[in-house]
Amino acid sequence: QACRSRPGGAACSRRPTPFVPQRQRCLRRVFAGSMQKAFGRSPTFLVGTETQRHNLEQLHRREQHLAEQYQKNKPLCFSGGAYQQTHPGKVAEGHIDADVTLVSPMLVGVADGVSQIAEYGIDPSELPKELLKACEELALTQLMPDNMKLPQGLYKGPIPLMREAFEATEALGSTTALLAVLDNSTVIHGKLHPMIAVLSVGDCEILVLRHLQGNGLEAVFHTEMQRIGGNAQCPLQICRVDERIDENFDERMPIEVIERGSAMHCVSAYEGDIVVMGSDGVFDNLFLDEVVDICNEFLARSPGRKFVPTDQALLEEVARRIVEACHAKTRPDMYGRYPDAPIGKGGKRDDTCCVVAEVCEWTRARSDAWARIRRQRRWRSLLTCGGSFQACFEEEESNGDDSVRHSSVREYPHGPSAPESDDEDDERNCVVS
Repeated sequence: QACRSRPGGAACSRRPTPFVPQRQRCLRRVFAGSMQKAFGRSPTFLVGTETQRHNLEQLHRREQHLAEQYQKNKPLCFSGGAYQQTHPGKVAEGHIDADVTLVSPMLVGVADGVSQIAEYGIDPSELPKELLKACEELALTQLMPDNMKLPQGLYKGPIPLMREAFEATEALGSTTALLAVLDNSTVIHGKLHPMIAVLSVGDCEILVLRHLQGNGLEAVFHTEMQRIGGNAQCPLQICRVDERIDENFDERMPIEVIERGSAMHCVSAYEGDIVVMGSDGVFDNLFLDEVVDICNEFLARSPGRKFVPTDQALLEEVARRIVEACHAKTRPDMYGRYPDAPIGKGGKRDDTCCVVAEVCEWTRARSDAWARIRRQRRWRSLLTCGGSFQACFEEEESNGDDSVRHSSVREYPHGPSAPESDDEDDERNCVVS
């Protein structure tokens, strides 16, 4: 009877069929049917030696192809622009803009000097200027590929870099600081994998955006502000002061802040990633989705489109739009209502600076252009800062020269095919203050 009930009248096995209750048989059939629908018929077959050898060869070729593609797109660098503007209300009150920005191939950064230092007759922009300049000089030595070859053993991480940079400064003051270091020497599973190392002291923030699934730029990483007791006016900061300001100041404290208090993060870097950095004037006034929307307005690209580096002028325009949107939060609409902001309605009137950088390939043309710039800097250092004619050159260069100030940005040549520049252009491209 049981045999006849089988589909097609299949013959019975000689082994007696064990008794299975009707309910259990039904459950088995239901389970088997659902498994078949989910996975289909998936028997495992023996694979012959020749077939496996062929598969291994194909896998090896594919791995080699991927390795070639990987090497083709490495190492990476930053290409960016920056913009900053003091809020008109603070300008009217005579406040000094203490924000400083830095854009260079392997390092981008922002620093926000503490304006209260000005009450003691100290320029609040001097320490952040010296600090970022020292950071960039170290990055050029430790991270910049020379003749397309990476320096070996010089870079120890963002915290040692920041500590060494601070020890090279002399100015009094206090500042927050944020660095993003593009480290091409990171090795994961035996392969080079560029990473962005982020170091943050205080309430500047960084936002990393990536083109995902054809939906435009989306946030993949974001830091948080370091504020003492949650007080918006008391960020963690790197300082050097004298007895006029703090008679109990300990010279070991700023080093301790850098080594123990700084927040350090590592993020994978991919060609086309967008890095947005800003002082607290940016992220106190704009919500993250507002920053992302501004970037997508300028930088969104079609799905599947081959990556083409963005012009630095456009990246600077994005930074400008972000700063303008921050200041707009402090103005009421026609009905007297203030817009919402992370810090509260009406935002915050503050110095505001922003860096927008794109991760792109470090090409031979970029390498040659920067090798030329570094040679020019060494000669300039010999004849000015490091030489016996420093005072004469400083006096000559300071007459009527307003282009070198704390609001300027050190940028590198615009694009891989940047032409040779004359001395005036080189000065503008090479010097950050």
